[in-house]
Amino acid sequence: MSGAQRCAIVGGGLAGLISYATLRHGGFASSEIAVFGTDADPAAEWRQRAAAIRQQRMRSESSGHCAPTSFPGLAVRAAARTRNPLPLVQTVFDRFHPTVDEFLEHAAEVRERSGWDESFRPRRIRQVRAVDEGFELDGEGRFAHVLLAPGHPGLAFPDGVGRDARVVHAYQAHDYADRVEIVGAGMAAATEWLNALAAGAEVVSVRRREPERRPLNLPRELFTRRGLAAFHRTSRDERVGFLRRWSAPSYPHGRGWDEPVENARRAGRFRVAAELNGGEQIICATGFRRGFGHDALLAQLVADNELETAEGWIVLTPDSTVPGLTDETRTLSLAGVPGQWAFPAADTLMGAKYAARRFLRRVQTCRSR
Repeated sequence: MSGAQRCAIVGGGLAGLISYATLRHGGFASSEIAVFGTDADPAAEWRQRAAAIRQQRMRSESSGHCAPTSFPGLAVRAAARTRNPLPLVQTVFDRFHPTVDEFLEHAAEVRERSGWDESFRPRRIRQVRAVDEGFELDGEGRFAHVLLAPGHPGLAFPDGVGRDARVVHAYQAHDYADRVEIVGAGMAAATEWLNALAAGAEVVSVRRREPERRPLNLPRELFTRRGLAAFHRTSRDERVGFLRRWSAPSYPHGRGWDEPVENARRAGRFRVAAELNGGEQIICATGFRRGFGHDALLAQLVADNELETAEGWIVLTPDSTVPGLTDETRTLSLAGVPGQWAFPAADTLMGAKYAARRFLRRVQTCRSR
């Protein structure tokens, strides 16, 4: 077949990097893959957000990495580098959490080793058009196999904050005022409670429900084959309900989280409120906008092809491909947060790896390959 013989990855973030490294490991040459994004550094946006909330350690464990194979994980790397077996012991009990610096160093190594820069094209793709045996991307060429990993569709701010000069999002660079109101109850909010308290601020946690406490973004069973198989057996309405419930804010258990807050509460420097109440600074630790409708590329894709959706989710097959646009000659997959219909933790590193491996499998067996 002529004209549509290459793969394209739309999205230059960590999900794109994982997908690219997976394709290269699967035998594709760098010349066979085009990566479209706005920044050649796949960790750029993630790095900025982690820096904004002063994140020191990853929530993910040893297996949360960008390499195409599961082994070796980051715990093995840490043990080899430090000549200390402790990371290996910790990972047996799912207690190893690499530092942010360790993770970023690893991502940079994967970028260099995979040949990412050879395939990267600095271009924002605004439309994916289905054609015979492939897809056209904004005049950038025709590709038989396309993986979309556009990332989160922008920061979310709570209703009513408007353009108040006191407002900043947790993922934007900021310092801390003397009296801070932090909106949200997830991982970013919990991190900001500790940051503001350490800076000497009085903190008001603005939330309307108590956060769940769990080690990972989602229940651990959803990262297993059995748990995922049960998820795939759910009906449409059940799946929507599960995804809504699992989107509730959460952060891990542990004295490192609880003791500083409890000590500050006793000292009168930390309290919980249901509404904003005139704080000197308002930090919105409210994550990202949700739903394909907030992403122009995905919204256009849905409209052009009348794709099936369920509220804010694009309905996918279990292998993360878009039904109706994927067949024996071409593949269209969604990775990262848009892929939650197939893998509820799609916005995690493990989720990106799930979509990438299934994309590779599809491409390898497709007759256009």
